[in-house]
Amino acid sequence: PKDSSGPHSADSIKIKKEVANAFVKRQKRSTLYERYFEYYKSPMEQMHERCENYPPCDYLSDQIGFAMAYNRFFG
Repeated sequence: PKDSSGPHSADSIKIKKEVANAFVKRQKRSTLYERYFEYYKSPMEQMHERCENYPPCDYLSDQIGFAMAYNRFFG
């Protein structure tokens, strides 16, 4: 029988936090209200995300403002 206090005990097994997080995702605690707004975003929030995900629009929004940048690329 193997001795648990040997060189391969559970204490000797270590992994980085980032690696562990790739395997184990904690369930985020949120209310029903928060979950609703996570799935059903406002049209304005969807527009902001669309612009942020398109680098030219995101860059231009820093220069001239979100509304003008969004209208230039998607309006």
